Amino acid sequence: MTQPSLLVDSHCHLDHLDLEPYDGCLEKLLADTAARGVSRVLTVGIDLESSRQQLAMSAQLPGVYASVGVHPMNAESHSLPTVVELSELAQSERVIAIGETGLDRTYGADTMDWQRESFVRHAEVARACAKPLIIHTRDAQQETLAMIDEHVDPATAGVLHCFTESWEMAEAALAMNFYLSFSGIVTFKNAAALREVVAKVPLDRLLVETDSPWLAPVPYRGKKNEPRFVVEVAQCVADIKGIPFETLAQASSDNFDRLFLRT
Repeated sequence: MTQPSLLVDSHCHLDHLDLEPYDGCLEKLLADTAARGVSRVLTVGIDLESSRQQLAMSAQLPGVYASVGVHPMNAESHSLPTVVELSELAQSERVIAIGETGLDRTYGADTMDWQRESFVRHAEVARACAKPLIIHTRDAQQETLAMIDEHVDPATAGVLHCFTESWEMAEAALAMNFYLSFSGIVTFKNAAALREVVAKVPLDRLLVETDSPWLAPVPYRGKKNEPRFVVEVAQCVADIKGIPFETLAQASSDNFDRLFLRT
């Protein structure tokens, strides 16, 4: 497999990675990542403190960008982020997205009011600073689409990350100018339905990600995930679409630039 130095991991959590194999050195992990052809990563905040950490990392490490936000699964342990708090973090040029935010009924059915209000606040900040929104959605298809339609600026739109939902939801999100990002789940044996969705998504509207340290792709399933394993995700997506790996890598990198860097 040829690995061009342009592949992007569009969603990971660098502050949660296992650095023990790298002598505790994130720079070593990123060097190994670059050696596999993954030249850039977007590290994503899940609460205000981790968002500050992502911002600090992005300021110090070449090829690392940051997103700031509070994950919907943090409803029970965190207070609602304020628009002011999110806006202050979003001012840095290294912050290229807001989130992740979203709706999760699978694990957060009892906190939906918190999740909705948090979503609205993230969307307000994204609109004000003209940056795309990173959305987590699980078992809340129609609600998520309704929130996007009502609150998200279609000019900057965003991405449904780690997408595992139906083609009907994918098609609706694409119509609202959203991108779809696929993780290691697409490589799983039981993900045939998801692979059918991938086959239908236009090449100019998809991204690849690891969501590391979770969801390691085959053949690393069950192990701790790393950004360098986005190569396996990209290869799987390329195989599904019947195109060369290099074509998929170039397209996903171009899509990343178009969505997050406005180039």
